[in-house]
Amino acid sequence: MKLTDLIKIGKETISVLYPEREAGEMVFAYLEEAIGTKKHTHIVEPEYEVIPEKAEAILKNFNRMAAGEPLQYVTGKAWFYGRQFHVTPDVLIPRPETEVLCNTVINRFHADRGCKVLDMCTGSGCIAWTLALEMPGAEVAAVDISDGALRVASTQDFAEEISRSGAQSPQFYKADVLEAPKELGQFDIIVSNPPYVMDKEKALMRTNVLDHEPHLALFVADDDPLIFYRAVAQWATKLLKKGGYGIVEINEALGEQTADVFRQAGFVNVSVIKDLTERDRFVEFTRIN
Repeated sequence: MKLTDLIKIGKETISVLYPEREAGEMVFAYLEEAIGTKKHTHIVEPEYEVIPEKAEAILKNFNRMAAGEPLQYVTGKAWFYGRQFHVTPDVLIPRPETEVLCNTVINRFHADRGCKVLDMCTGSGCIAWTLALEMPGAEVAAVDISDGALRVASTQDFAEEISRSGAQSPQFYKADVLEAPKELGQFDIIVSNPPYVMDKEKALMRTNVLDHEPHLALFVADDDPLIFYRAVAQWATKLLKKGGYGIVEINEALGEQTADVFRQAGFVNVSVIKDLTERDRFVEFTRIN
C-alpha cells in the first residue's frame, strides 16, 4: 500500500473521534514511530510503498486510536523532559505540565549533588528518573501502590545516559501512601503527583483518558479530594529533613485549599505555582522544625 493512501485512511479513521488536524498529527506521529517516515515523506516520495504486513498492522492500530486508545499506549512510548519513557495502561501518560514540577526542583537543587529525593505515587517513574538524570549524584527513591506501575517505572532504560553521566538509578518501593510512612530514611526533597481529579470532573474528560488511563492514579472522591495531600504532609512531617523542600502537583480548582493542608501541618513558605497555561498546578512548601 502506498504511504499516501495509508495516511488518508488513517486521518479518516481517527477523525471519527478527534478533530481533523489532531487526527493528522497522530497519524504522522504514529507512522514516524512505526516505520520511520516523516511528515513530508509522502510528498517527496509519492510512490513510497509500505509492505502489506506492516500496512495491516498500522491499520489495526489506527482503529485502536479511533476507539479512544491513546497514541502513547499504542506505541508504548511517551516523551517527557526530552526523554522517551516506556508506558503501559498501568501508568498515566506523562503530561507536559508535570515538567514544570521537575524544572522547579532542578533549578533549585541542580548544584546539590548529594541531595536525597522521595517521589510519592511515582507511576511511570518519569519524575523520579528525570530528577535522577538531571541531577547526577542525587539519590532518588520512589514509591507506588501499583505493582504494574512499579514494573514500568523500574524497567525504564536509561543505562547509556547513566553510564555517561554517573547518575544513580532511582530505587523503587511498594507502599500505600495513605498508610503510615515507610521507613525510607530522611530526604532533602519530597515530590508527588498524586491522584487529584474529583469524580464529578469525569464528565469533563475525554474518552481516551477516561476509558484507558488507570483510575487508581487519577481519581479521588468528591467528599475528600485532598486525601493524598494530607498523606504527603504526614510523610513529609516524618521523612523530610529540617530545611527540606517539597512540591506537589494539584487540582487547579483546589489551589489554596491544598496549600492550607501544608500550612496546617506546620510547613512554611507554602505557595501555589502556576503551570504553562497559567493555571494553579503546584504547591511548594518547606519544613523548618
